[in-house]
Amino acid sequence: MAVTLADVARRSGTSTAVVSYVMNNGPRPVAPATREKVLKAAAELGYRPNRIARALRSRTSGVVGLVLADASNPYFAALARHLEEALEEHDKLTLTGNAGYAADRQQHLVERFLAAQVDGLIIVSGDGGNDVAAEASAAGVPSVYVHNAPAGARTPAVAADNDTAVRAAVAHLRDTHGLHEIAFLAGPRDSGPVGLRREAWRSSTADLEDEPLLLRCDYTRAAAAELIAALAADGRLPRALIAATDEQAIGILAATFAAGVRVPEDLAVISLDGAPESAYTAPALTVTSQPLKAMAERAVALLLGEATRPYTPSADLVVRGSCGCAAGR
Repeated sequence: MAVTLADVARRSGTSTAVVSYVMNNGPRPVAPATREKVLKAAAELGYRPNRIARALRSRTSGVVGLVLADASNPYFAALARHLEEALEEHDKLTLTGNAGYAADRQQHLVERFLAAQVDGLIIVSGDGGNDVAAEASAAGVPSVYVHNAPAGARTPAVAADNDTAVRAAVAHLRDTHGLHEIAFLAGPRDSGPVGLRREAWRSSTADLEDEPLLLRCDYTRAAAAELIAALAADGRLPRALIAATDEQAIGILAATFAAGVRVPEDLAVISLDGAPESAYTAPALTVTSQPLKAMAERAVALLLGEATRPYTPSADLVVRGSCGCAAGR
């Protein structure tokens, strides 16, 4: 049989009310010594609070739905980890769904989470898509976008300063390494954060004599590797390349190695995500590091009403070996 509050109360020599106050962190304070006795008794008996019963009493589920653009992408996985940690600090359980870059799947997940009566929704959206958070607002459920918000969305959004980050990457290639043939690898579309990154690249290279090369492929290692292999075979590789995502940048490194193209001697590479694994490529990727922890903490604060305004944290340039610097080789 399941261990109950009464069992814990008997073991600790307290009342069920006191045990409830300890397990729910209120509403009344409990003396430290008494709290310790209750927690010790609960651990000895293997007591686990009934989240469903608590939800019925408080009319809250204690659960937050997290919709990820692509759970297999290390960048989104790292962001999800920081969001989960931030929610855990507020005693919120995270229920995660993977949209797989599919707008209809994202819509379906939002509907399922609302049906499950989550306390809030965090939506990590990829390029494009509809304003699915509007449905949460209509249902009276707080929500927040992270990384990207659809055009025209009225829901708060937390994203890094992509414009400044890209300009820093271009300036580094030009001023530090003297490179002026700086291409950009975008995705198949121009919306969302990648669209902003592309515009910043275009603007910051507008004074170059020759029009910079814009490349496109899916946001996968395989797609980027196939593209770079074809360019290398035709002798059309640029001297420097800024990749919109780490997944594409890793594919670039694999393809250049296979083609005998040296990075950074023949091709300098900078990536614009900065997921943790970008430090462990060969050579290590120079990146504009997205401030994932800060983004997650602000998103959770907005969701739970502890902050009223989004903010735009900087994505700092982290210099490693792929751009031509000695650091990180």
